[in-house]
Amino acid sequence: MDSLWLSTSGSVVPRGGFLVILLLSLLLCTTFTSTKAYDALDPTGNITIKWDIINWTPDGYIAVVTMYNFQQYRHIQAPGWILGWTWAKKEVIWNVMGGQTTEQGDCSRFKGNIPHCCKKDPTVVDLLPGTPYNQQIANCCTGGVLSSWAQDPENAISSFQLSVGSAGTTNKTVKLPKNFTLKAPGPGYTCGPAKIVKPTKFITKDKRRTTQALMTWNVTCTYSQFLAQKTPTCCVSLSSFYNKTIVNCPTCTCGCQNKTDPGSCVDPDSPHLASVVSPPGKAINTPLVRCTSHMCPIRVHWHVKLQYKEYWRIKITIANFNYRMNYSQWNLVVQHPNFDNVTQVFSFNYKPLTPYVGLNDTGMLWGVKFYNDLLTSAGPLGNVQSELLFRKDKSSFTFDKGWAFPRRIYFNGDNCVMPPPDAYPWLPNASSKLVFSLLSTMLGTLVCMVILLT
Repeated sequence: MDSLWLSTSGSVVPRGGFLVILLLSLLLCTTFTSTKAYDALDPTGNITIKWDIINWTPDGYIAVVTMYNFQQYRHIQAPGWILGWTWAKKEVIWNVMGGQTTEQGDCSRFKGNIPHCCKKDPTVVDLLPGTPYNQQIANCCTGGVLSSWAQDPENAISSFQLSVGSAGTTNKTVKLPKNFTLKAPGPGYTCGPAKIVKPTKFITKDKRRTTQALMTWNVTCTYSQFLAQKTPTCCVSLSSFYNKTIVNCPTCTCGCQNKTDPGSCVDPDSPHLASVVSPPGKAINTPLVRCTSHMCPIRVHWHVKLQYKEYWRIKITIANFNYRMNYSQWNLVVQHPNFDNVTQVFSFNYKPLTPYVGLNDTGMLWGVKFYNDLLTSAGPLGNVQSELLFRKDKSSFTFDKGWAFPRRIYFNGDNCVMPPPDAYPWLPNASSKLVFSLLSTMLGTLVCMVILLT
């Protein structure tokens, strides 16, 4: 074994391949950092904002603004999206239907009719459920919540209507807004410039007539986990029936316990737990996680439970360690080569994700409505679980070298940190006692960190 190196996937690599692995790590890391919003499991995922002018007014136009969440598994949950932009001229918003601006701004130059918003850089939010019907339009008033496209496409759309004044009144005089921003509700999304596209066509309810917008432009926004948060938000632990070892999440995955700040986490056995989580008379939105070695709000546990002659079975448990956060419409994306032979999924919804032709190794899981689609805050009920049954493929199935464990897991669209491959539960035989060298991975990770920090 002195002439061999072992890669992180458990396969044997010649010593001469060490340099190749290091160079590939550099290449992948450089590519990833230069295209931070690219997601290999959802390469075309984005939020598209369509701005349709449907009528001209004496001093401007009326437009319907529609957001389409084309991301397969990344959704926007409460308190919802916040959309902003900068006007190209001195436009004002006379009226909004299905939404509202967060600030009115300085409208002192107007007498009589006062605009809804006079800010140069307005921000718009969705209206809440229960809004009076005379203030609604189609696809509005969900509190800014947007489902993912694969999970619930009918609720992955949100709209509001603007009456814009002090603007152009023809296709040639209208100036496109710029500097679009999208918060969900925090950072993470980067929006490109507005681009004029073919006018949107609308079909009447009786489907006998088609009309079209007077002018249409699109804005595309993409997500980056690096921009959304500085540290990971979830981690993965592993176990199996053939090995007593339980592989926990790596230490300090999402941060380390701050011994000088007792409020950085909370002990579940603390007698003052209720008062710490919800102080009397205060509404606190900052996360408060259970004190653990990994300090992650979410932990996903993958347990290889049983094997049969033709099948094998695993159990997935998602635990919420955040005392101040409920996850509604949560979802899990798992990459494993045996997803091309899923036989049955218990108590979760399942949909295969196939972004690449001929490759079916990724599945999306989410809760059953009104049963387990809500992952409640930390505590005895703060978890959901299910089991998956796979049919064995004789040409590839094995429990050796960690093959039975997932290659990648996403929770709500964020990549979860996996344990190091040399810590995986191995089959109890002589080969499992070999010492694996992970120098190539460590060097690749180090170089990647240097690139990210520079």
